[in-house]
Amino acid sequence: MNAVCGADAEAITRGLGFDCHDVSPWLSIRPPWAAAHWTMPLLELLVLGGAVFALVHAVRRHRQGDSTNLALWCASLVYLFVIEPPLYFPEWFGLERQYGFIFAHNRFTVQFMWDRLPLYIVAFYPMISQLAYELVRSLGIFRARGALIGSVAVAFACQVFYEIFDHLGPQLKWWAWNGNNRIVNHPALDSVPMNSMLLFASVSMGAMTYLVVRLTGGSRRGWSLVARIVVAGVLTPPSMAIAGLPSSVFGGNVTAQAWVLGAELVLLWLAGIWILVRHRGPGEPLTAFARFYPGVYLGAMAVFWLGALPGHLSAVDGVTGDGTPIGNGPYALACFVAAGLIPAALYRVRRSAPATV
Repeated sequence: MNAVCGADAEAITRGLGFDCHDVSPWLSIRPPWAAAHWTMPLLELLVLGGAVFALVHAVRRHRQGDSTNLALWCASLVYLFVIEPPLYFPEWFGLERQYGFIFAHNRFTVQFMWDRLPLYIVAFYPMISQLAYELVRSLGIFRARGALIGSVAVAFACQVFYEIFDHLGPQLKWWAWNGNNRIVNHPALDSVPMNSMLLFASVSMGAMTYLVVRLTGGSRRGWSLVARIVVAGVLTPPSMAIAGLPSSVFGGNVTAQAWVLGAELVLLWLAGIWILVRHRGPGEPLTAFARFYPGVYLGAMAVFWLGALPGHLSAVDGVTGDGTPIGNGPYALACFVAAGLIPAALYRVRRSAPATV
């Protein structure tokens, strides 16, 4: 048994329909029609298309004199390459006792690192950070309330957009969590670890946004901008560790940890709703990315959820007839509602300038 396919990894990947011993260490390319579920190539198209759209938008803003979008897009990739390898291969970094084997992705069209890292996941980080930031920026919250309040709003926006995806993936075999991992994956809200819900879906993106806004200053260029992007991406994981300290105090007591993480999520929702409700504009000129992509993302996720709904509703003890765990439907629905109201708010605030590209 090799170092990248231990007993837990072998069990999880076989549950997904493949053998982790039979993988390429560098790059795997497969036809999209060979995917295990019909949603998988569509998910790749949605995320990769969103990341490219976000990059085009960020470059345009950079040329107009604001480098924040481009800096955030790039810092998301720096953060990805700092955080993902230790999570996929904790034994390489001496972190096996701290993390253990956490999860495995299914086989998508393009995959890296012993099939642990799909290309669409690489694209997901800049896509989701740009989606949340651009919505909050377009509302005028950063200009009116500053970097800290704006970044909290970004953390909330990421929470609601990300968790729609997070609570669906395990059921459709986009990935599978290691239920035997009591270190990281518990407590969980149905199939989704609460640490992931708080730290990855919100804290990381909010902290990274704050660092980017504060470090880049909006208009920096050249090597100074590159260095600050790297610093923002590298400093994001320590911020997640700080946010995880309250629950870590109760290590071993899953119930206490669930209460602490749940309280932190409630505080995030209250803060995000308060910021959005209290804000009255004026907003920024509405860009094409802010106008179109959030609606495309939510529409695609709604189609995926509708396809999964029969299995979700007929699940017994949280497991579908296909043997996959379901996410928390009420929480996902709340996220859908909140995620829909954020772009809708763009049409409530007054704008001081017409729509732009």
